Amino acid sequence: MANQASGKGILKVLRASDPGFEAAFQGLCRRREDLDESVDRTVRKIVERVREDGDDEVIAYTRKLDGAKLDALEVSSEEWEAGCEQVDPADRAALGKAAMRVREFHRKRIPSSWEMREEGGAFMGQRVRPLERVGIYVPGAKAAYPSSVIMNAVPASVVEVGEIVMATPPEKDGTILPEVLMAARVAGVHRIFKMGGAQAVAALAFGTESVPRVDKIVGPGNVYVQNAKRVVFGWVDIDSEAGASEVLVVADRTATPTWIAADLISQAEHEEMACAVLITTAKAQATRVQDQVAKQLKRLERAKIAKQALTRNGAIIIAKDLEESIDLANRYAPEHMLLAIADPEAALKRVTNAGTVFLGHYTPVAVGDYLAGPNHVLPTGGTARFFSPLGIEDFLKRTAFVRFEPPKLRELGADVIRLAELEGFTGHGASVELRLQKIRRARREREAARELEAEI
Repeated sequence: MANQASGKGILKVLRASDPGFEAAFQGLCRRREDLDESVDRTVRKIVERVREDGDDEVIAYTRKLDGAKLDALEVSSEEWEAGCEQVDPADRAALGKAAMRVREFHRKRIPSSWEMREEGGAFMGQRVRPLERVGIYVPGAKAAYPSSVIMNAVPASVVEVGEIVMATPPEKDGTILPEVLMAARVAGVHRIFKMGGAQAVAALAFGTESVPRVDKIVGPGNVYVQNAKRVVFGWVDIDSEAGASEVLVVADRTATPTWIAADLISQAEHEEMACAVLITTAKAQATRVQDQVAKQLKRLERAKIAKQALTRNGAIIIAKDLEESIDLANRYAPEHMLLAIADPEAALKRVTNAGTVFLGHYTPVAVGDYLAGPNHVLPTGGTARFFSPLGIEDFLKRTAFVRFEPPKLRELGADVIRLAELEGFTGHGASVELRLQKIRRARREREAARELEAEI
């Protein structure tokens, strides 16, 4: 059965060989939150009001929910510049380096337009273009997230989206934190609006007197933000719904318990619903990591948040071997997977479900959160089985095109008609047959003309 190590540890300990393990593991995997109907009703009400009344409603909700009294929603160029000037030069350099590395990573392979021609007169292909305008949502309240600005905006900037609009909740005095403004500057954001929550999502989706309507909204946020993105989807595109932060560490005997504990805590400190799981083949790791977690939490600023996350959604799993460890990790499908093992590159070949995989003992998840290069906007809640990290593809649209000349339609038209009739759509077939009739008439006329010339 699943048990608590010595009855003391913050993290529950599960043994894969125990009879009750499967049920306990399934419980760990079921971490996506169900839709809260009361939140949904509130969000729909906010969205509809903003859609009808525009700026006035956004400003009213900003005052009510964020405690900020605003005269205007948009950050002026003077305010933006003044904020950037307040940033410490060392912080400015770090933000610039992060943006540069993320930009270089996303530049490596940008999809391009292509075309092809077939014998008989077929011309087809695909045009790839950036979206005209996107909205970047950046959370506020509990913490400042300049890294989220960079990760969400840089891929859009790389593919030259026409306009990148950012929304973030203001401080109570109506300002935006200087570090967030600086991150927006280096990431390529064009305009910034002081608004958060469902009202910001609605303003971006439908437009207001001052906020332009966007084609897509990306970025993390609380349950109201994520619910609002779900509500406006269809009017605009959205990225995948962002859930609580997750990390799963696969460790063997070569791993350092102190480092493993730090990696688990680094994600648990995000929020109370964060998830942190260790899968290890070394039984001794369980006790050592438990001890280190308890020790490190004592000096952590966000200890209360991290402890609650680790107690609620944390676990140590003892597996029989590395193969079982990877299999369990793939079933969990984490946002972040850290392979703290002797040969991580060999194990990587067997990883099928993860947002980002961190290889080896000297690659903490934190480097990916800030400046390694890959995006830190990742699938959560097990959606790494079918979703991918945010990237340049999210800010591009593809338009296919095709042209048939008469010889090509004559070659393939009969099959089109047959397939249309197979599905009961005779109108589809007729649209082809009418053209074929003209092609056949033209062919008969050419043949008759050639016969007449031959007789003369």
